[in-house]
Amino acid sequence: MNTASPPGPQDPAALVLDHTVYACVTGSRAFGLATEDSDTDRRGVFLAPAPLYWAFDKPPTHVEGPAEEQFSWELERFLALALRANPNVLECLHSPLVEHVDDIGRELLFLRGAFLSRQAHATFVRYAHGQRRKLEADLRTRGAPRWKHAMHLVRLLASCRDLLRTGRLVVEVGEEREALLAVKRGEVPWERVAAWMARLADEADAALSGTPLPAEPDLARVEDFLFRARRASAESYADQQVVQRRSG
Repeated sequence: MNTASPPGPQDPAALVLDHTVYACVTGSRAFGLATEDSDTDRRGVFLAPAPLYWAFDKPPTHVEGPAEEQFSWELERFLALALRANPNVLECLHSPLVEHVDDIGRELLFLRGAFLSRQAHATFVRYAHGQRRKLEADLRTRGAPRWKHAMHLVRLLASCRDLLRTGRLVVEVGEEREALLAVKRGEVPWERVAAWMARLADEADAALSGTPLPAEPDLARVEDFLFRARRASAESYADQQVVQRRSG
């Protein structure tokens, strides 16, 4: 990882290509729900060189691309979202399909448990409610929900319930694969799918009272990690400047 870039504007694609600390595959392939026509969704985290923050033109908080179906967050933005139990970010952090990781990325993975808290109940269920309203709007306007979205909503609710029960986030669906794919194919009546969602939401609510998860994420531990990552980046830049002056 190159952390010694000079201050000033930088091509967003270069931030992803040169400064990624963690990259993985998410979506259906990570969930164990991929079929022949499934996309390969790639997500990552990059550490913008500290000197870029010394200029007025700050580095972006996220970058789309440069490859198709690729999206990356700057480390600080990623940590902030994870601390708020953002479902997409937490699932990225727990993907079984890791494509790249450096020393900082390995520490990020080691830190995964620090983000898990009872807040996940509110964020996962709130997200699920919003997505269900969209499905019901589709049902009214199109006569049928978007079955792929319905499948993923069931999967998300099951993941939330199991997280609250066990304290662990597992993104792979395991034995539920065929039942979920049947939903995606539209083979399960909407009434049954809606009842399944309602049952999972109730089970998540019930699991909250006895969950092993702490009430809040470990902010101090995460903040210490971010501070050390930024400091290492700044020190790397300073060291390179010394070498350049000596060689010049």
